[in-house]
Amino acid sequence: MEPKQTHTIIELGTIDPHTKLLNAGSSVGQRRVYRNKLSPRKMESLTAICDTFLPSISNPTFTTHHHHHHSVSAFYRTSASMSATPELLGGIISERVEHPKLWLLHVALWLLSTWFGTFMLCGRASLSPRFPYFQRFSQVSPKSREVILLSWSLGYFFLLRLLFKVLKFLTLFVFFTQLDEKDENPTWKAIGYCGTDPAFKALNTMSHSHSQPLQHHQHLEDEGEAFGPLLRGIIYANSPREQLFADSLGRLGFRASVHHPPPRTTRNKNKKVPPFSVVRVQCDAVVVGSGSGGGVAAGLLARAGHKVLVLEKGSYCARNSLSLLEGPAMDQMYLGNGLMATDDMGVTILAGSTVGGGSTINWSASIRTPKHVMKEWSSQYELELFDSELYQEAMDAVCQRMGVQAEISEDGFNNAVLRRGCLELGYPVNNIPRNAPADHYCGWCCLGCKDGRKKGTSETWLVDLVNSGNGAILAGCEASRVLHRKNRSGRNRATGVAFETCQTGKRSVCVVVESKVTVVACGALGTPPLLKRSGLKNPDIGKHLHLHPVTMAWGYFPDNDHEHDQSNATVWPEATKKSYQGGIMTAMSTVVANFDSTGYGAVIQTPSLHPGMFSAVMPWVSGADMKCRMLRFSRTAHVFVLARDRGSGEVASPTSISYKMEQVDEENLQRGVEKMLRILAAGGAQEIGTHHPKGKSLNVKKVSSREFERFVKAESGRALRDLRTPLYSAHQMGSCRMGVDPKSSVVNQMGETWEVEGLYVADSSVFPTALGVNPMVTVQAIAYCTAHSLLQLLRRKKKPPPPPPPAMQPFT
Repeated sequence: MEPKQTHTIIELGTIDPHTKLLNAGSSVGQRRVYRNKLSPRKMESLTAICDTFLPSISNPTFTTHHHHHHSVSAFYRTSASMSATPELLGGIISERVEHPKLWLLHVALWLLSTWFGTFMLCGRASLSPRFPYFQRFSQVSPKSREVILLSWSLGYFFLLRLLFKVLKFLTLFVFFTQLDEKDENPTWKAIGYCGTDPAFKALNTMSHSHSQPLQHHQHLEDEGEAFGPLLRGIIYANSPREQLFADSLGRLGFRASVHHPPPRTTRNKNKKVPPFSVVRVQCDAVVVGSGSGGGVAAGLLARAGHKVLVLEKGSYCARNSLSLLEGPAMDQMYLGNGLMATDDMGVTILAGSTVGGGSTINWSASIRTPKHVMKEWSSQYELELFDSELYQEAMDAVCQRMGVQAEISEDGFNNAVLRRGCLELGYPVNNIPRNAPADHYCGWCCLGCKDGRKKGTSETWLVDLVNSGNGAILAGCEASRVLHRKNRSGRNRATGVAFETCQTGKRSVCVVVESKVTVVACGALGTPPLLKRSGLKNPDIGKHLHLHPVTMAWGYFPDNDHEHDQSNATVWPEATKKSYQGGIMTAMSTVVANFDSTGYGAVIQTPSLHPGMFSAVMPWVSGADMKCRMLRFSRTAHVFVLARDRGSGEVASPTSISYKMEQVDEENLQRGVEKMLRILAAGGAQEIGTHHPKGKSLNVKKVSSREFERFVKAESGRALRDLRTPLYSAHQMGSCRMGVDPKSSVVNQMGETWEVEGLYVADSSVFPTALGVNPMVTVQAIAYCTAHSLLQLLRRKKKPPPPPPPAMQPFT
């Protein structure tokens, strides 16, 4: 085993191995604890693996002129275990990771703690030249461990490739997002990262230094400016007492009552049934989910005078309580804490789980439903809605409410590269309409919007809900099931939603929300499991899931003339620009989009990658190579190609998602990879590459055109369906699709389920096919139309019953 180098810990600062800042919705200083439940044997294996991915390198070779020479030296000398990464990762594996193949990780860690298991998984590379020859993984030399891990990533066996992907992703992500007592990561200075937005940090520090304790409901206007406009309407379901919870709803105009059922008896007299209470709440409409679909529906219904209750699984991350720190924000605001993936780990999935849903953490692209998609849905799928004036009105209304515009004051690093490369090559490139002003130059919007200038639903439609005085948002509660019962006609009719919460003393409280109409808007991954739990049997629920698969390419742009080609002394982009700064999406190319033919192609855009995600997705070929790549982090541009996929998958449960990409989707992505590499080179990159695990790259400035073409052909021709090149998804849709036939769809054109009257779905799950562009506007427009159907239904329910017919008079 490697000798420990404790001196580095002193140089880099202390990181508590038992805690990690994870609660971005609360005070920045609060920490959520994850208990590490892994056995000592498993921890021995995990520690060795982490130190293989991120070893201590005593004599690093890097250019002596590098900025922050001391911090770079310390970064190289620090291993994962010296920063307590294995302990933190053990806690995350124990309590946060939920995946159908988690058993594989536990079995592998145990096997690697034995000599026979190590030989089974690692082969001859694990053998020692000395007796007894066989070794545990932790006893294998560091160099041999690197060879073993690399063989897993490229090997024939699927389970070993999967094991490598999981361990590499988690180890690197945790290492570069964990925080010390100052809410900083000791590596950030070396890699050129500033952590939280400096402007936001300075403003936050100033406001906290002058703040005074406020009494309840005091200075609400000032608090709204600081904490966000939903302050008056947020209620947390885990209130200390059920009566306080009911009283809070009562103050907002809802009828709420608390009931205490008599003690329950069981056959086993020795088994105690914990006490529980029932809180009944009455409203006109209950909306499950507060994202782009649920937010629009709730806002429109409340604005029309109906009492609306919104249930949100996530918490409210208000402006002033944001951390804008990658690890805490992803844990607090993303579904599955940002660690979601398909069953085979083929696609890494990002989805919002906070008040405002995906609109709170998305990258602000606000693109209308493409004409060719509306034509396909209206003609091929016979959905007249998408050829109607109402749908055009809906798109106009939601774009106006979000302040969508396409002007850009200045491109950030990634978008400047994309735009310049496209212009040099003559490829089409356009401004992306955004729900933010032209001068919104912010690279942290994927972690929450610090000033509310990005107009997600928590800054628009949910504000309408709260300001109307007719609505409230219950945060931190997950709907257990939709309630329904048979009506006089024999059909099932929705009557509300139930969820469970625990109060002080672990007292169980069941909350029953009784409503006239019920709207489910949990997203394409959350809506199918809720409908299935509620007893719906439609076989299409969860099927036809589309993911808009994405793959990326990167280009390195040195920030000093010494590293740059001496024939071009001008640094491009400007040396002050960093890859994580600036508007996340401002430019887009449709060079492989096929908008004018089949409509099934791909678009090229730019991502948001802070150090954790950057390290997790970049190729790993050795510990030294990874540290070198991280030193280039702030000057490495990324672009991605997003396919409108014909392939599809299934949502079997909240943690089990299958997906299979078709060959045509792979070909579209491959064409996109070829264009991206050319764009990066034409944009001025010194070095280019993809995310394939072989980690091959090309120094564009030092090769001939023939070598360049050979590299582009090889990298763009690599298979994308073999679990080697990582794929990603930030858009999920189609898992409860809309249609005109209950035999092939889940909801009708009004968004109402075929099985249950009064139960509506208003999110991306109703898309008949993949969309092909960023879906926020389309989701909101469909929800707008669904809300209009609900308004008509609620108006009919409010009408007094017709008077009885007059009694017939006898003839005289």
